[in-house]
Amino acid sequence: MMRDPAPIGVFDSGFGGLSVLRAITRALPHEPLVYCADHAWLPYGEREPEAVRERARQISGRLLEAGCKAIVIACNTATAAAADILRAELDVPVVGMEPAVKPAAAATRNGVIGVLGTGGTLASSRFAGLLQRYAGGLTVLTRPCPELVRVVEEPGADPQTKQGLVAAAVHPLLAGGADVLVLGCTHFPFLRAEIEAAAGPGVTVIDTGPAVARQLVRRLDEAGLRSAGQARATTRFWTTGDPARLTPVLACMWGEGELAGLATEPVARAPD
Repeated sequence: MMRDPAPIGVFDSGFGGLSVLRAITRALPHEPLVYCADHAWLPYGEREPEAVRERARQISGRLLEAGCKAIVIACNTATAAAADILRAELDVPVVGMEPAVKPAAAATRNGVIGVLGTGGTLASSRFAGLLQRYAGGLTVLTRPCPELVRVVEEPGADPQTKQGLVAAAVHPLLAGGADVLVLGCTHFPFLRAEIEAAAGPGVTVIDTGPAVARQLVRRLDEAGLRSAGQARATTRFWTTGDPARLTPVLACMWGEGELAGLATEPVARAPD
């Protein structure tokens, strides 16, 4: 079986995909990674699917040019728009993500599920297909929350402001009876504490990042692409925006201690 030291490419429109990257670094600590935060196109969730699809092709192309052996679409909206076409066009494993409707259907006690997401994800045919396959007979309440994406992109936001925005998003789902909340956007795990506080102890909150990491492990093993290295691998961070902005945010969102445990390079501007 071939053991490949090439990096894995991960991308999202901003900082949200770092929640997926964190799960990947825990599951695959010996795999080198390249994370691209596409700030020039933030947010994907408010753009037309055709535009997101073409942008995903462009970012994937840059990651492949950097030698990446697999692509992770760390964004529900971009997965819905582009995963199928990237899998058809690229010769490397492509792992996407989607709202955790299936585990939510298994976890609900009263048959009512709430999904927090972006407009692009919730309006997609992929999401409709998930509901058809896994949520028959259940009530699924949805809430597009672009304001939560924006507050995550500003980690210095006032805590009371964050709490207020989260409560305004969560409470209508609770009022509709939801006893499970699905975090249908990669930005939202960074608000998990606020979401759980607003929801209360009787509500289950589900994040898909660890499931994406497990699927990546399976795909790498199937293709014989796991790295044979034993040391902590290097993680490179790119942005299509201002590199000076990403550096302090990494420390804030990951925590200084956890970031110090990574072998990182200075944040760089993504190649054109």
